[in-house]
Amino acid sequence: MSTLLTINVTNLESATQQFYFFQQPAIYTGGATVYSNSLFSSSLGNYALTGSTLTFQVNMQFYAGIQQAHSTPTIGQTSGYLSASRAIDLAPASGPANDWTTASVNPLGLTQPTNGNGVQPGAFRITTPTYSPPAVYNVGSAVEVNGGIALSNFVVANPSNNTDCQPVLIYYVQTGNFTPGTVMSFSASSVNAAVCDFTGGHSIINVTLNPDGSWGQQIIQ
Repeated sequence: MSTLLTINVTNLESATQQFYFFQQPAIYTGGATVYSNSLFSSSLGNYALTGSTLTFQVNMQFYAGIQQAHSTPTIGQTSGYLSASRAIDLAPASGPANDWTTASVNPLGLTQPTNGNGVQPGAFRITTPTYSPPAVYNVGSAVEVNGGIALSNFVVANPSNNTDCQPVLIYYVQTGNFTPGTVMSFSASSVNAAVCDFTGGHSIINVTLNPDGSWGQQIIQ
């Protein structure tokens, strides 16, 4: 069974707050612009008045994702519409792994992952087919969040190209409202956000928005 990474949020500010969650972008080969999507958003009342907490859960299983889009990504707009994903392994330092998948665009899809050659350790590879502009396809790292699979961060694919993606298990909580699947600025949103680093093997982190607007954090396990 795959591990669930859990963030529990408590709001100690007097007013109801909106929170959204997002992931640190993966490391991509080739130097293309990396885009981020909001993964989950919800309001949360003051804890003393409501007794409520907000829970965000993401499956530690890694997914390769592809998404068809009408245009190149724009902050504040949905990243695309039709999408496909596959559970995939990350390439180990040595030995085989099912770390490579090949995309199709008609119909949109990804093959069952197999062992790829030369994939960087800690990464997986998506190979895109030949297609013609103005078609736009996003490829990258998808996650299973709160029961559904969403494209977390991505690059705009090039035809007949390999994209290697190395996911990072760091998630962020920020106040504000970004609808899941909406492109956001990671650099802007991560300023003064709560950082939840699961890279050390932790699985549950509690986050508190304090009355003065600062964040508190406690690693549970």
